[in-house]
Amino acid sequence: MKQLSIRVQQIKPSATLAITAKAAQMRAAGRSVISLSVGEPDFETPQSAREAGIAAINSGFTRYTDVAGIPELRQAIADKFSRDHGLEYSASDILVSSGGKQCIFNFLMAVMDPGERAIIPAPYWVSYPDMVKLTEGIPVIVPTTAENHFKVTAEQIEKVICHRCKVLFLNSPSNPTGMVYTAEELVAIGDVVRRHPDLLVATDDMYEKIIFDGRKFATFAEVNPDLKERTVTFNGVSKAYCMTGWRIGYCAGSSALIKAMAKIQGQSTSNPNSIAQKAALAALTGPTHALDEMVRTYEQRRAWLVGAINAIDGMHAIMPDGAFYVFPSVEGLIGKTTASGVTLADDVVFCEWLLDEAGVALVPGTEFGAPGFVRFSYAVSQATLEDAVSRIADAVKTLK
Repeated sequence: MKQLSIRVQQIKPSATLAITAKAAQMRAAGRSVISLSVGEPDFETPQSAREAGIAAINSGFTRYTDVAGIPELRQAIADKFSRDHGLEYSASDILVSSGGKQCIFNFLMAVMDPGERAIIPAPYWVSYPDMVKLTEGIPVIVPTTAENHFKVTAEQIEKVICHRCKVLFLNSPSNPTGMVYTAEELVAIGDVVRRHPDLLVATDDMYEKIIFDGRKFATFAEVNPDLKERTVTFNGVSKAYCMTGWRIGYCAGSSALIKAMAKIQGQSTSNPNSIAQKAALAALTGPTHALDEMVRTYEQRRAWLVGAINAIDGMHAIMPDGAFYVFPSVEGLIGKTTASGVTLADDVVFCEWLLDEAGVALVPGTEFGAPGFVRFSYAVSQATLEDAVSRIADAVKTLK
């Protein structure tokens, strides 16, 4: 008897979670393992958010809420878009979900019909293609290059658009590359979108607050205001406010689309966690000094790590603009042989060997649609980074 659907057989588990789980198993077995695989800040949730969560529990705020989120949180998110980007939304244009991933899934479920296509620049966040497949859509992967800072161009998008294309994904700062689209680049992409009236833009801004070198962040609808009704902007409190486990993501879009997405959510999880919503409200409306200090720390780690990676023969990284990832090429190590006689055939084998040999967990670029690269997360202490890079350098020296 056939028990599993074709849909679920077409997708694969999250690579980052799988590698993190394997590293945890090795630690449990007594191995010394450093995991640079998980995209989770190593700072604490802001005090104001923690206190708001505790207060919500103590006051009995533990019941169902509106499916789309409590009104005061949705209004605070609308105010955030107005304050940061000059984008005017009402609370009814906002959806709060159990993490940014659920927001994106709700969106795809609400707009994609079987056989329709979603344009996804690579390297991409690992979940985009599989979520598209779950809606019976077709991912259209558009490769980018390190020479172009891993950013898709307007010309590349124009070449792949067809009448079946429904969604264009943008992610800035990017996971896994940390690269940020400039306002000028987004305007050029907007010119292409404008010529294709059935195309929607899904812009994932989850790392927008973690940006370096004095750059000014711009989001797609901000620089293409006439395309606001065709844009859904995704964000959340996980990365900027160190609230990964609280599971609060949010998005802004047209009232009609947000209503449709809330309908999907109402038949899946219903409302996001009531206590976490109160904590997110406090984070979004509270002081930002902890966020500012975190960004300064990441900026320092980034500079050190890029230099340290580039000092390892066979690896090369470019300087990311934001987030907390470095995405170096390991092409110079592919094809080499380990001391035990194993050939490093690709980035996946390289990462497997590195975890076994050096006890360092990285994510292979193949999982992000970019073979020949690996992702480092520097959301760990400086001492941990130094230990990890030292182990990698020593392991690479044993290759032939």
